[in-house]
Amino acid sequence: MRIVRILIFLNLFFVCALRGQEKNKFNNLLSDSDLDFLKTLTKEVMESSRIYPGQKISEVYGSNNTGGMLIRPGGRDCYPSFWIRDYAMSLESGFITTKEQEHMLLLTASTQCDQTWISNSGSIIPLGAIADHIRIDDGKPIFFPGTYDYNTQGGKQWGMSPPFCDQFLFIHMAYCYAKNTSSPNILISEINGVRLIDRLEMAYKVPPTRQDGVMVYTTDDFRGVDFGFRDAIYITGDLCYASLLKYIASNELAGLFYLINRKDKAEVYHTIAKRLKYEIPQFFSDNRGMLLASTGKSRQADVWSTALAVYLGILEGKDLQKTCQFLRDAYKNGTLASRGNIRHILTCDDYDNSTAWEKSLAAKNTYQNGAYWGTPTGWVCYAIAKVDFPAAKQLAKEYIDDLRAGDYRKGPDFGAPWECYNSGNKQNAVYLTTVTCPYTVFKQK
Repeated sequence: MRIVRILIFLNLFFVCALRGQEKNKFNNLLSDSDLDFLKTLTKEVMESSRIYPGQKISEVYGSNNTGGMLIRPGGRDCYPSFWIRDYAMSLESGFITTKEQEHMLLLTASTQCDQTWISNSGSIIPLGAIADHIRIDDGKPIFFPGTYDYNTQGGKQWGMSPPFCDQFLFIHMAYCYAKNTSSPNILISEINGVRLIDRLEMAYKVPPTRQDGVMVYTTDDFRGVDFGFRDAIYITGDLCYASLLKYIASNELAGLFYLINRKDKAEVYHTIAKRLKYEIPQFFSDNRGMLLASTGKSRQADVWSTALAVYLGILEGKDLQKTCQFLRDAYKNGTLASRGNIRHILTCDDYDNSTAWEKSLAAKNTYQNGAYWGTPTGWVCYAIAKVDFPAAKQLAKEYIDDLRAGDYRKGPDFGAPWECYNSGNKQNAVYLTTVTCPYTVFKQK
């Protein structure tokens, strides 16, 4: 029996390998000293982001009464709740204990929607939905951005359906925990009478598709946010970034079903993953090799989706070469990055003079509508390194130099890593994914 489990678990690790088989070729993007600096900074930002049991981080939002450790999106006054998305995206940094992972995984599972309901704002919360964020004082799930109020959450501004990313990132939470503990036991444990593995499958099926499709899809009437790092952006049609997350979740859910000896289920999700890998470039590629964010509103070339698709190994052959060369050229001509941080959209691809995205709640060149973010820098460096290693090293160095210059540990007048910035504004100091996501890429060394 033990040998069988080992073989199954090796299959689980094989799933992880699908997400980037050539990463070990790029193990010198940072010098040893810069990598050590980023490692230490990431570890300390993670500690600043912890909310200990009973700890009060805000007079408005109360103490952590969930019974265990929570990790919020950053330190200081940054987002006083437990955000599933930012936490899940930080798991592979390696600085979260299995005990902490177990608490946050079970808390997320326990707040999963067990009955479809409609909020006072008219938005629907479907069976299986995962919260956008969870309140620390009473553990209530908030399924939509823009509020901490359980009763009034939702509304057309923030979507008539919950964001699509959190369902897939819930699966990533379970996958990382199972990988780190080498045990399937939690998958068959019951939370509110439903096994965790069944809850994962329920969550996977929440984001909608076309009737015979596999791509995540939304319309104006039933719009859900494709990915929380642009929840202020109005995007419809087939959705690229959410479909990339579905690709990851398909492979990971397959691995989890292998772990509990359900090869039949595993093959179903492997098949979906293969179809997504084939269809994503077909649906979204423009003639330059960039992936469009969607096929509806805000149908624009999306840097984050494109770089992540390269990192995941979805783009291959000549298509991959064209994409990486285009990103390299965009970096060289100044339309992609500033101080090592990355825009959602190239400056040359702005929708018009008044906005970067076609429709946004944020003003142009602020927040998600044209500010620069560190979260995707590692993926972009990885892509550029495939065609121009010195340029990728230069971009990585600019990112580190910016962190060093603004390092929050220097005192209250400093705040790096910031969530994002533009020429006149910096937003949310000591931001977690600004360091955890790039560190996950750079630490492959």
